[in-house]
Amino acid sequence: MDLDGMLIFGGSGSPRLAARICEYLGVPLGKGETLRFSEGNLFVRVLENVRGRQVYVVQSTAFPANDNFMELLFWIDACKRASAASVTAVIPYFSYAKGDKKDEPRVSIRARVCADAIEAAGADRVVTLDLHAAQIQGFFRVPVDDLYALPVLCDAVKKKALKNLVVVAPDTGFAKKARKYATYLGTELAIGDKERVAHDEQAEVSAIIGDVKGKTALIVDDFTISGGTLIEVAKELEKRGAGDIYAMISQGVFAPGSMEKLEDSPILRLLVTDAVETQPVELSAKIEVVSVAPLFGEAIHRIHNRESISVLFPR
Repeated sequence: MDLDGMLIFGGSGSPRLAARICEYLGVPLGKGETLRFSEGNLFVRVLENVRGRQVYVVQSTAFPANDNFMELLFWIDACKRASAASVTAVIPYFSYAKGDKKDEPRVSIRARVCADAIEAAGADRVVTLDLHAAQIQGFFRVPVDDLYALPVLCDAVKKKALKNLVVVAPDTGFAKKARKYATYLGTELAIGDKERVAHDEQAEVSAIIGDVKGKTALIVDDFTISGGTLIEVAKELEKRGAGDIYAMISQGVFAPGSMEKLEDSPILRLLVTDAVETQPVELSAKIEVVSVAPLFGEAIHRIHNRESISVLFPR
C-alpha cells in the first residue's frame, strides 16, 4: 500500500476502531490527547507534526454525543491550524442523523447544523457509515463517502449457513435498503408495518407483509437505541410462526435498559458492527460484534491514493 503522508488519529469516541484501522493499514496510530476539565470543557492536542500530511480523524459521536461531537470539531481545527494538507473526518456513527428534515413546526434540522459545523471547523472530506438518510450527504459542500456495512454483516451471516432464510425490514422506510440485503443473501423479503406516534423511542408493529411461517427470520436495520423496534418486530414474527429469529444492524447505540429487553426477546442473536464502542451498558451475550475496521481501512487507503470506493460495494 502507498501510505506516504498519511496520519490517522483516534478520538475518545473511537479509540479501539481507530487502532484496528491502523492495524489493517500497517501504520502507527497518531499521537494526541484529549483533556476534560472540571467544568466540562474539552482540550485537544496533537502530539506530532502534521504539517503537509493527509490526516484522518476517526471519531463516532455517541455516548456522550455532544462531547464527542465537539471533540471531533476540535480535532479537525487543531490539525488544520497545525498546517495539515487535508483533514478527513471519519465518523463511523453520525449522531443527529435522524434530524434530517423539518417535519413539524419550529424544530431544527439538526443534521444540517452538524454538517455546517464540521465544514466550518475545516474538514475537507467526510467518511461515514450507513447514514440514516441519504440526503444528509447534500448538507455538506465537501465530498461525503457513505460506506455500507451490508457486505461485512452479510458475510458474517453467510458463515452461519442459516437455512430457509427471509430478510425482514422493520418498516416501509427501510424496505429499499433491506431489499439489497435480501439480494446479497439470495433470500426473499418481508416488511413490518410500524407506526411511531411520539418521540419516546417506542414503536408499534401491527403487521408483517410477506410469508415468514416456518422460516428463519433476519431483521435488518441501520441502528437501534432502545431495541424497541427490533423486539416488537421479532414478537410479531413469532406470532406469525417464524422459526429462529436473528437481527443485524449497522450501529448499536444501546441505551440503559436495552440489554434487559434484548435478553427477554425472541431474538437469538443480534449482529452489530464496532462503529459505536462507548455504550453505557455491558453488551448481552446475544450480541455478536463484527468489525468494520477493514472496510474503513480500505476506504481510507483508496481515498489516499485517489482510487474508487464504489467498487467495494455490490450494485
